[in-house]
Amino acid sequence: MQGASPADAGAGFAVAGRVALVTGAGSGIGAALAAALVDRGAAVVILADLDAVAAASIAEALHRPGATEVIAVALDVADATALRALVARIESEHGRLDLVCSNAGIGTGAGVDAPVPLWQRAWDVNLMAHVHAADAALPGMLDRGEGAFLHTCSAAGLLTIAGDAPYAVTKHAAVAFAEWLALTYGARGITVTALCPLGVETSMLATEDLLATRFVRGTGRVLAPDAVALAALDALESGEMLALPHPEVAAMELARASDRRTWLARLRAAVAALPTVSS
Repeated sequence: MQGASPADAGAGFAVAGRVALVTGAGSGIGAALAAALVDRGAAVVILADLDAVAAASIAEALHRPGATEVIAVALDVADATALRALVARIESEHGRLDLVCSNAGIGTGAGVDAPVPLWQRAWDVNLMAHVHAADAALPGMLDRGEGAFLHTCSAAGLLTIAGDAPYAVTKHAAVAFAEWLALTYGARGITVTALCPLGVETSMLATEDLLATRFVRGTGRVLAPDAVALAALDALESGEMLALPHPEVAAMELARASDRRTWLARLRAAVAALPTVSS
């Protein structure tokens, strides 16, 4: 396949037989995505995580003789040089990189008074990691006329979240970047899916006294990472721009766009109604 016509845009991307990179793969959604890729017959899955021991543990659990090759590597996605070097290494060792699941992300629990370094760390992990991975992987994908990006963006990137300004802002930027990629390269064989769940049972919801945690748990269903990963790959393989494991997010986004003042008033009321944390 040398190229793609506009009619091919959004046609979907089958993951069987592919070489895939998953960042933030040592736990949560990333680990679940790696497992789902193995189940769907990916040829090679590289599990990258800041916690190399956690990534290695997941890789060992997923290893099946004669099946998908599963490889664990240490990676700080905020290190642009290291991220680009990993993409180059994958292409050198495996001949190609077909799918980037740019999943690593961080919450801060902070507001407008968050120190600048915390804002920068959220920016580097939640947005710029997507940018650097795409910049590194796109040339090879475009040469082959196909490739895919699955970006974990969060429903906070379509809506918002109480109690975490850096997270809300950077996840909005992540959705915008995914849309830009789809606009710019969708007609050239590149599939882009933005994964936007509400609550997911991961370490990010482990700190119960944070307003952001109470907001997520109090205003919607909390899903298991496995369910979110399956919804993400279903959307990618169907060519959907948005993966919405919580379908109600679509209605929420419509309500927000239709009457933002009323929508914000309802959110403020929901925040006010949240149970307080006992000391």
